[in-house]
Amino acid sequence: MVVLALDGLLPFELGIPHRIFGRPKDAAGWPLYEVVTCSVRPPGPVRTDADFSIVVAHGPEALATADTVIVPASYERGRLYEQGTLPEDLAAALAHIRPGTRLASICTGVYVLAAAGYLDGRPATTHWADAERFQRLFPHIAVDADVLFIDDGDVLTSAGVAAGIDLCLHMVRRDHGTAVANDVARRTVVPPHRDGGQAQYIHRPLPDPQLATTTNARAWALGRLHEPIQLRDMAEQEAMSVRTFTRRFREETGISPGQWLTQQRVERARHLLESTDLSVDRVAQRAGFGTAQSMRQHLQAALGVTPTAYRRTFRVGDTGRPA
Repeated sequence: MVVLALDGLLPFELGIPHRIFGRPKDAAGWPLYEVVTCSVRPPGPVRTDADFSIVVAHGPEALATADTVIVPASYERGRLYEQGTLPEDLAAALAHIRPGTRLASICTGVYVLAAAGYLDGRPATTHWADAERFQRLFPHIAVDADVLFIDDGDVLTSAGVAAGIDLCLHMVRRDHGTAVANDVARRTVVPPHRDGGQAQYIHRPLPDPQLATTTNARAWALGRLHEPIQLRDMAEQEAMSVRTFTRRFREETGISPGQWLTQQRVERARHLLESTDLSVDRVAQRAGFGTAQSMRQHLQAALGVTPTAYRRTFRVGDTGRPA
């Protein structure tokens, strides 16, 4: 993993890849990743958006060694931000990246990938407050401002700031399975998976604090995902009408109750496929899909793979790593 540090960077975002990818180890205690930081110049200081600079030990040549390049946000973007074109030193640095290298951006680091042409004709996300401007500047990119991150195979993009944690945990999950990603999340004291998208963080008028939330209903549903759950059942947990509950639920999570239930059942199915020897039929029942065919359709829609293919890829063996 090579993290590209640009002048004006946010120290918090720069630290995310080092924290998340620096934790995972194999059964023998060896690190699963090597994380290196480089700049577009020879080794030396790089300005941050705070009242201090950092000293980076590697120049742009480190990009040629990367299996994955991560670009955090920077507040000193100049013509990159205004015109969507790369400064000469940044373009020269990116030229070191080998074909086939996985690329990822955190927050407005997506401008770098877009200006370099890596996102042409592809989906991407960024901080919700920047999405409209980003779309105008790069009309050939399919911008989705409602999600926390987008995995488009060899190019991944995340929403603002802390969404970089969600993205990096997802990459660990993709590389080494749920058990490893969950362990990193626990050690970092963050949730392994956040519900909803950016919609829940966009400023809206605050609801009356005396009104009930949907927290209890969500906890109730999580305890019985294997059972049929109707919308009215969830609304009853909060003593709300279905209409009021649905509106409040979307305000709090950014998605509908039905979408949320499907997400939770997909996550339950993923966990069971990775960590148990249950048959696909039994996994479907325990996750609340009822039938293997229903689960197959939902996993195909959410993950692009069948339950059998997912288990083959991510099933954790005796070594604690995917088979």
